This record gives sequence, structure tokens and C-alpha cells, in this order.
Amino acid sequence: MKHRGRHRRRRRGVALRAALAGAALALTATATIVSASQATVAEDPGALKPLTSAADTARLQLQENLVPRRSLDRLAASMGGTIGVADVLADTDHALRPAADCGSGDRDSLPVVPAATEAYCWDPTDTLTDDWRPASVTTSSDADDDGLWGANRVVLAGWTHSASGGPAASRGLARVAVVDDNDPAHPSYSWVLLTVPSVDGRTYRGLTSQIAGMAWYENKLLVTTAPGSAEALYVYDLNRIQRTSVLSGRIGRVPGGWSADGFRYVMPAVGSYRFTSGACSESGAPCPSALAVDRGTAPDSLVLGEWTPAGGHRRARLWRYAFDEDPRHAGALATDAAGRADAVEAYRTEASEIRGVLSYRPPGATASKWYVGHLPGAMDGHGSLWRQDRRGAQAARCGSDASHRCWAENTGSLSYAPDTGEVWSVSGRMLFSVPLRSIDASLG
Repeated sequence: MKHRGRHRRRRRGVALRAALAGAALALTATATIVSASQATVAEDPGALKPLTSAADTARLQLQENLVPRRSLDRLAASMGGTIGVADVLADTDHALRPAADCGSGDRDSLPVVPAATEAYCWDPTDTLTDDWRPASVTTSSDADDDGLWGANRVVLAGWTHSASGGPAASRGLARVAVVDDNDPAHPSYSWVLLTVPSVDGRTYRGLTSQIAGMAWYENKLLVTTAPGSAEALYVYDLNRIQRTSVLSGRIGRVPGGWSADGFRYVMPAVGSYRFTSGACSESGAPCPSALAVDRGTAPDSLVLGEWTPAGGHRRARLWRYAFDEDPRHAGALATDAAGRADAVEAYRTEASEIRGVLSYRPPGATASKWYVGHLPGAMDGHGSLWRQDRRGAQAARCGSDASHRCWAENTGSLSYAPDTGEVWSVSGRMLFSVPLRSIDASLG
């Protein structure tokens, strides 16, 4: 359970941040030269275009589907009860390494402009092959406005296994690294496998989906699904993590207990959302690829970005749903009596291949700024990060050819922490953060 107590804000040590910033600048010097000589200027996505017609907004409507409480309780009881994030953090078994101890190829994937102030690579045992890849990130600053979950500062990073390669039982699975970020000099983490319980609550299966987007709000974790899936988002409860008892390659109930492809912890889905207009398609429901929490709206909201291919005819959408303020529906989207959630704001953008989205309204401003991170068309090198609104778009420039491809290489989702001013993301095999003020200062 979340222990609320007195809200407080904790800043990183000045000396540590200065050292990390200096290291990041030095480590990205090579990437700057490469980007300047090889990158081409990214296409300006222009101004956001509001979507207001019923035909457009109806396609964004979601239907909530909840797993029966009795099924979740039956599964929890048979597995020995539930645990929370603090229990996982108390027994972490992997360590993140500072950027200076990471390979040059990993460091070169970091943003060129602005430079990362905190950057880490994962435990070598988790990157021996490319079968598992990180793509999404969210933090305890999304979950609660004091930036803490209980007494802990936490980062969650979502990884997806490739559909080919590696053990057949692992293909397409999704896992979450629960990172202890209380001491930024020594972050550690443990893995939790995402699962889907059976209807009767007697067992579970692995979630086989691409969690390109992930957002943590109150006790709920929302993740995107694979394109074409009937479900648009799956919902997890951070207070319903469960321990496995058998370390085997199987998933679910096995002789002697419970197994999860070798993972010590599982988290069963407690619900899902699907578009009432059907699965994502060229002309109908969107294909969400990026999620983020916006704590600058009233009420707080979930923002989404859609993946569209570069050079295609379909234009991506950016939109938001309000979170429910009823404590009986904590962490879920606001719905009507039939369980339907309608978008409260929506736009078209010319940006393609969106991998990250943020929405932020500075104090005193009358409208939100949207930050959209996307890959280069050929997916060969650094991507770009644009700030858009109804008037136009801006991005950082780097190199002598004024390229906009200054953001991270093979970047993932974005997560803003209002209490520290940091934007978290992943690039290749790196987890990093950049102050939002540095992003804004770099825009040209």
C-alpha cells in the first residue's frame, strides 16, 4: 500500500549532478561528430491540428474491462498472497552501471543535444543477447506528486522479448525492471514478469506484447499492446505483485508451485482497455505506441502518441484521457456508467515513427506543450525530439549541417518528473535522464 505521509521533494546532490553532466558531455562528443557528418535534416512536423469532429473523436473511445476481483484474490491466495514495490526493492539482485563503465557503443546512443545528466547501462547478464530490449520507462514521480512511492524513489523500465530468437517459451514476453533509485550512485533492480490471469483465477499466462509505452499512476501501471491486438492497453496493480516458487522455463501453475520463465516475481493484469471502434487499423482506431502521465492538467491525465510509418499516408494522433478522481477507481481512467472513456483532447501531428510523448503546461501558461520523440526514417542513428503546439514545432539542432537528429539513438518512451525537473528515457541499452529545462534551452 502507498504510505502517503508528508510530501517532500528531494534534489540530487549538486556535486554528483555536475560530475554526471561533465561525463555525459564528454561521452557524447564522438556521437556529435558522427551525427553532424552523417545525419540528414529531419522533416519539421509543423503545428498540431486539433481533432474536434465526432467522427474523429469517436475512434478514440475506450471500453474498460476488469478482471473479476474474486479471480485475482483466488490467484493471490494460491500463490501465498501479494507483495508491493517496497518488497521487491528490498531484495534487488541486479545492478545498473554508471555511463563511464559502459561500452562506447552504448554511450554513443545517448542524446547529443542536450546531454544526459544521469546515464546507466544494465547488468551485463541482461544484455548478453539482443533478445530482450528496453523500450519504455515511467517513475514514481508519475505515480505520486511527491516523487516517491512510499519511502522510495523508483524507476520502472519495460522490456520486450523478440518474437524470434532465444527460448521459444520467452518469445514476445514482457518484463519490467523495478529500479531502486534512492541512491543515484548505486541503483539496483529486480525483474517482474507481466502476466494475464485466467478467467477463473486458477493460473496465468505470460503477456506476449510490445510494451513500447508504459505509464504509472497511483497504484496502476498501464502498458501498450502489440499492433493488431484486441486490447489497446493492459492495466496492472503495483500492490498485486506475487512471488513464484519454481524457477523453470514454464509459465503458470506447475508441479510443485508456480513458475514464470525463471523470474522470481509476476504481476497479473487486473484489467484492460480496448477501442470501441475495434483494433488499430489504417482508417479506424489508433495504434498507441507511447504513454505518459501529465500532472499539469486538472484532473491529471494520460497522454498517448500513435506510431505511423515514415512516408505513409496516415497522420499520427496525439490525445489524452482524464484519470478518475474517485478513490474507489484509483489509478484508472475516468469512465461513464458503461465503463467508456472518451478522449478530452486530441490532435493530428505530421511526426512519424513516434516513440515517446510528453505533455506539459508550465505554471501560468494557458496551453500545454507537447514533446514528441521519433526515429529517423531509416532507423539508422539518432532520432529527433520536437516540441509542438498549435503554432508550430521546434527541435534541437546539432552539427554543422543543422541536423535535428540530436536525440537518443533507437530511443524509447519519455517520462517527466515534476519534482526534480527530469525527463527519463531509454536508448538502446542505456537508461538516462535530461532536465526538461535543458531540452527547452536547446530548441531552435
